[in-house]
Formats: sequence, structure tokens, C-alpha cells
Amino acid sequence: MSETWQDFLTIYNDAGWMAQVLTIVAIVVAINFALRLVLNAIQRRVEGSNNTWDDAVLYAIGPPLRVLVWVVGLGFAAELLGGGDEPSVLLEYVPTARLAGIIVLLGWFLLRIVTGVEQSIIASRGDDVDHTTVDALSKLARISIAVTVGLVLLQTLGVSVSGVLAFGGVGGLAVGFAAKDMLANFFGGLTIYLDRPFSVGDWVRSPDRDMEGVVEKIGWRSTVIRSFDKRPNYVPNSVFTNVILQNPSRMTNRRIHETIGVRYDDDARLDRILKETRRLLESHPGIDTDQTIMVNFNAFGASSLDFFIYCLTRTTNWAEYHALKEEILLRVHEIIVGHGAEVAFPSRTLYLPNGIELAQDVVDDD
Repeated sequence: MSETWQDFLTIYNDAGWMAQVLTIVAIVVAINFALRLVLNAIQRRVEGSNNTWDDAVLYAIGPPLRVLVWVVGLGFAAELLGGGDEPSVLLEYVPTARLAGIIVLLGWFLLRIVTGVEQSIIASRGDDVDHTTVDALSKLARISIAVTVGLVLLQTLGVSVSGVLAFGGVGGLAVGFAAKDMLANFFGGLTIYLDRPFSVGDWVRSPDRDMEGVVEKIGWRSTVIRSFDKRPNYVPNSVFTNVILQNPSRMTNRRIHETIGVRYDDDARLDRILKETRRLLESHPGIDTDQTIMVNFNAFGASSLDFFIYCLTRTTNWAEYHALKEEILLRVHEIIVGHGAEVAFPSRTLYLPNGIELAQDVVDDD
């Protein structure tokens, strides 16, 4: 047995660097396979856990860790290749390239952690969490990680970070003038995240612009608002700093404000109609009785005695509101008819003195 092992070592040594590189590759493949098995086992153990960080770390660590094994293994293999009598000049940069790769993979891991935490929070808390705030914080975290990794990478590659920062300070003015619209959109997006006039899923509209729909996405440059005809509108964020914006999704009530007219012949019945209509609104479960309720005679119209109803519904849902409004108006019509009155329509009465006949003009079509 010892002779067989010694023969194998002799052949292995004679094979030289090629055998060593193949060995390293085999070890890397074996480690990757073992990592996959271990991570799958850990995933099964923590499945169903309420800890947000468990799922986020497991989501983030898999691909970067497997690539890291390859980076480290291939780095060692490249160093073995450079151990000959005439090493390549490019192989002198292998340690630096390996360190740069590790830094990039660390940044990738941190970015995936941010994504994992964001997905876990939204999945576990649902509507109890402000999606706009979570999205804003995750974007800020990604920007911070990307900038930090970029600066560390530059320092690793031998670039002076202080020189880059100094150049950024000098060139910032020129960049600001060249990209003023982009900066305006960026700060407009920052204002949206800080003031939160609307969130993803809100129904918004602007009386200043022809803009109305549901917010689908809030980005750093633009916000996607899908109109009710299902067309997406990409609105630059700078627009929201200069327009009046309404957010019907945050309404506490919806208003019913209608004017109804009865005939002048029904003037004696009007008082009873008003009182019964007022009782209807005050007793209806869909009407918010803590808010203002008004039923009053309003005006002598051209062909009717006009009264108005004013109340606020408990629901803010658009479809439910219209169903409730329909019911209220039909009930008011029933009250009017029940008192022997009629809803007025535009009409004109001509009074003629006795003995005067009304002449009718006949128009010949020919």
C-alpha cells in the first residue's frame, strides 16, 4: 500500500503545476457542493422562523460565498502558475485582483442582505408597514454600500481616494450645472420620501395638471402613476414640488351634496318632505352622524322649489360611495312621492287674460 501511495506521489510531482491546479479546482468544486448542502440544511431548519435576519442572511450569503470559493481557489491556482522560472507579468497582479474580487463580493453580499430584509419585512408585515418608507431606506442603504465599496475598491487598486474626493469637489459645480434637471428630480424624490404626500398604492390627482391615477412606483428620478385607463405615466419628481396635489386615498369621508327641486304646486308639502329627509340621513347607518348633516330649502328656482342635502358617508371606497349615494337619492324620491309631491322638471307656464286667444304659428317646411 505504501509503495502504491509513493508511486502516486511520484507521478503527481512529475505532473507538476497542472496536477496541483486540477487538485485545487477539484477541492473548490467539493467545497461548493458541501456549501450547497449545508445552506440547504440550515434553510430547512429556520424555515417558518419569525426572525427577519435569518431569511435575509440565508438569501444573501449563498451566491457570493460560492463565488468567493472560486475566487480564492483560482487565485491560489494562478499563483502556482507563476511559480515557474519565467513568471508572467500579469500574474503579479493576482493578489490585488483577488482582494478586489473579495471586496466586490462583500458588497454584493451586503446588497443582497438589504434586498432580503426589505422582502422579509414586506412579506411578514404586509399592509402594516409603510412600503414607501421601506423602499426609501433600502435605496439609501444600497447607495451607501455602493459608494463605500467603490471607494475601498479604488484604494485597493492604488487610486488615491483623497484625490478622487478633491476632484469631486472641484467638478461638482460643473456637474451640477450640466445635470440640474437630474438633481431637481433627485431632490424632488427626496422630498417625497421625507414629506410622504403619497405612498405606493395611493390614488392621487393634481388640479394644476391633467394627472390622476394610482401610484405604482416612486423612484429617485420619476414616479410611475397609472391612470384609470391603465396607461402608465412617468412623472418627473421635480413636478411634485411645484403643483397642488390631492390624495383622495387619505380621505376620512366622502361627501353627498345634491340639490333637488319640487314643483311650486307642492309648496305646502315641502316642510314635511324636508323633515322626513333629515330623519332619513340622521338614522342611516352609512352616514357619519358625527359630521355635518344639512337638509334645507335653498332657493326659488325658475321652475322649482329647490332644497339641498349635505352629508358625509362613513365609507371612502369609490364604488361603495356611489352605491350609498344611489340609495339615498332613491329614498329621497320615495319621500317626495309619498307626500303626494313630484320632482320638478324645467317648464314654463303662460298666463293669458280673459278674452285673448293664443295664436299658433304654423311653419311651412317648404
